[in-house]
Amino acid sequence: MLLTILRFVQGVGVGGEWGGSVLLAMEWARTDQHRGFIAAWPQFGVPAGLFLANLAVLLCSWLSGEAFLSWGWRVPFLISIVLIAVGLWIRLGIEETPTFRRLVAEKRVEKAPALEVIRRQPKEIVLTALARMAEQAPFYIFTAFIFAYGTGTLKVSRDMLLVAVLCASMLSFFAIPYSGHLSDRFGRKRVYMTGAFLTGMYGFIYFALLNTGQTWLIFLAILLSLIPHDVMYGPQAALIAESFTGRLRYSGASLGYQLSSVIAGGPAPLIATWLFGRTQSGYAVAGFIAVCAIVSLAATAALKDYTNKDIAREYDHAPEEEGRTQPSQP
Repeated sequence: MLLTILRFVQGVGVGGEWGGSVLLAMEWARTDQHRGFIAAWPQFGVPAGLFLANLAVLLCSWLSGEAFLSWGWRVPFLISIVLIAVGLWIRLGIEETPTFRRLVAEKRVEKAPALEVIRRQPKEIVLTALARMAEQAPFYIFTAFIFAYGTGTLKVSRDMLLVAVLCASMLSFFAIPYSGHLSDRFGRKRVYMTGAFLTGMYGFIYFALLNTGQTWLIFLAILLSLIPHDVMYGPQAALIAESFTGRLRYSGASLGYQLSSVIAGGPAPLIATWLFGRTQSGYAVAGFIAVCAIVSLAATAALKDYTNKDIAREYDHAPEEEGRTQPSQP
């Protein structure tokens, strides 16, 4: 119960942190031509966290041996205190972005931005949440469900699975920022939809490799599993944040991003377990991944593409501007 409560508190923290970290990176960008690459760096925290978490569990499992379930699992939680200190130090030293300072100077900061963005840009909230389906659901299948499937069905060791996920996260160190860079060059939507398509296809390849039962093919399936995900995750931050007007961007991006965690990320391992329990086939789970990919493709296609465009201007009419007419030309 305590772990569940702490996980809830951590989720609340992530809900407030992600939008701010992306906006700070993106709105400090010197040029509009590199927003995808720059906004991909906060996304870098996911593979970094995945790498450190699995490394910590692997080391503690090795050090504690059979005592892992009694006290070994607690050690990584205690070590995380160091990350809290580093994070606090960084936050205290960051200044507000020029875009936000301009909004403050012009007295355009919304008093209730969450309610205002729901009223003014509900379509963008829903579409950005659905656009994440092909990224959120498969990610938890590839990094969480695999442990139950691997140890219970494939009968491989937990440590081998940990090492494989560890190596997959190392590939993400390069794939995520590079995908952000590609989105600056070829367009946010084009790269993102390519990643959604690859994810939908890879689900079937993934379980085909796993079901061979051969250790090296299982390792290869896990090693490559996050690359299609990364093709989406790299440009995702910019794609979502750019979809909202400046004064509502923090709340809008956060709502769209975190709503998908509720409808896609959280239920994904449960849905995968249920599907496998009913069918006894990993291909049923692959079909679920494919459905998520189709939803993402449709939602992304409906979003506007702001690649390399000026996002400092407002996308809608601010309340104080409603009814204001443009000055006539001489």
